[in-house]
Amino acid sequence: MNDTTADDAGNDGSTDSAGSDGNTSYGHKPFKRSRSHFADRITADGRDGRPVEAGRYRLVVSRACPWASRALVSRRLLGLEDALSLAVADPIQDDRSWRFTLDPDGRDPVLGIRYLSEAYDARERDYPGGVSVPAIVDVPSGQLVTNDYQRITLDLATEWTALHRPGAPDLYPEPLRAEIDEVMDGIYRDINNGVYKAGFASSQQEYEEAYAALFRRLDLVSARLADRRYLVGDTITEADIRLFTTLVRFDPVYHGHFKCNRNKLTEDPVLWAYARDLYQTPGFGDTVDFDHIKRHYYQVHTGINPTAIVPAGPDLSGWTAPHHREQLGGRPFGDGTPPGPVPPDERVTPVTAA
Repeated sequence: MNDTTADDAGNDGSTDSAGSDGNTSYGHKPFKRSRSHFADRITADGRDGRPVEAGRYRLVVSRACPWASRALVSRRLLGLEDALSLAVADPIQDDRSWRFTLDPDGRDPVLGIRYLSEAYDARERDYPGGVSVPAIVDVPSGQLVTNDYQRITLDLATEWTALHRPGAPDLYPEPLRAEIDEVMDGIYRDINNGVYKAGFASSQQEYEEAYAALFRRLDLVSARLADRRYLVGDTITEADIRLFTTLVRFDPVYHGHFKCNRNKLTEDPVLWAYARDLYQTPGFGDTVDFDHIKRHYYQVHTGINPTAIVPAGPDLSGWTAPHHREQLGGRPFGDGTPPGPVPPDERVTPVTAA
């Protein structure tokens, strides 16, 4: 997540005290999201000089960030916890952006750094762009490898297969990739990025255009999901992961904070049931930290919420209510199996029923 520079192609990180969700700019010109500056790929054959290797890399995330949350879900579903270690940044940043104040002595225990920016500096001194998550860091050198969040999860699904757990699902099945890509393109443009276009709009027209596109796309997705359990095929794919990480933040943040208020997620029966279905699927809800999400958006985006008051609501207990989506069929993990228990040091506070 980041809120500083140009281009709708995407990444997320922050050096801007007014916000932190995407390499973005806002204020007196239309919201833009910048391209990922560091886009080295970690591949099975190491063709970019970065071979897949258990224990070599560390994934840095914020649980507040929807783009980083994609990587959290993928890593869990694929069973990569032992192969790709995890660093979780404080949801509240200071002027040096993402920091490791959740760890003892405020220092990441593996990388030995206090700020993610130190890994960026190790890769490229005086890099002028935003410090973004998700990021993958090479542990031996301490250098950032990639902050290309659009590619990271696809590579986890397709290049890290030798390290997947037994029974890992195929999140990007080759026969369905064209359809998955098409669905994800609309979701990214109008929903994932659309909420930010609305939230950081600098004119009434800009806001209303983003608002209209967002809810037009949500209506289309709702209609698509009315008689099918998942977005593409009959199993969970990358498309579902990308939609989920926005939907799970919709009522706690985007509805009020970003003025995306035509209706709440809970007021769309299809999308609300779909989101609950995924939330209750191992690998999804067990990565979500609503406290991190709310504190980050409301306390970091001071340009939108200058008082930094964090709302007490909404009531989250409905996330554990029955969804009945299993009546549509579908096999969440295809021929595979659910992921195992969450590692003890990665557990989040679960939502409890009312």
